[in-house]
Amino acid sequence: MPRRLRPTAPIAPDAVLVGDPGRALLLAQELLEEPKMSNHARGLWGYSGRTPAGGNLTIQATGIGGPSATLVLADLAKLGVRRAIRVGTCLVPGGTFALGDLLVVTEAIARGGSATALGVAMGEAVLPDPELTERLSGELGERARPAAVSSFDVHPEEQASLGVAADMQSAPLLARARALGIGAAAVLIVTETTGGEGLEKEEVEQAERLAGRAASSILST
Repeated sequence: MPRRLRPTAPIAPDAVLVGDPGRALLLAQELLEEPKMSNHARGLWGYSGRTPAGGNLTIQATGIGGPSATLVLADLAKLGVRRAIRVGTCLVPGGTFALGDLLVVTEAIARGGSATALGVAMGEAVLPDPELTERLSGELGERARPAAVSSFDVHPEEQASLGVAADMQSAPLLARARALGIGAAAVLIVTETTGGEGLEKEEVEQAERLAGRAASSILST
């Protein structure tokens, strides 16, 4: 049995993964018909239900950072999850992407110990599931751009070196998914820049809905 999640409703084979419990609630209301809370243990809110397209979908919060996300994913695997799409956020250097841009992750580079603990060398790139990634890019079209992301265990803003985009989950999450036999992909919202600029809450939620709808559409077919 899972050690962290305590499901109170059936878990679907397909899942949308988010760090923030509030984002899980927002996407559950946006994507599911009559969503049922499937987990509230440890503050990791999860919801399950049917999409308008008729597919079963789970939306699960993973908490902050790679260690939390990989543990949650392992529990989800025990509960039958076989495909997952991360809808997350990232920070970028000024002038590379604009606030609010959606980035479909083409590779996630390990820059922290949580990825290396899973057998990924520092600086090594972890690749997402190619089919899910291709379909995600196709679903979002011109509304998203392909990008590599560097994944750190502390806030990327504190790092001396920063790639095109940076987050705290994608590399370890993709590495863990690979080990578990789960097909996984990721789409990230640019919410911060190294210059201190940030996306307003309403704009973040608008982008979350867009990315979530794309993920749901792919996982529902």
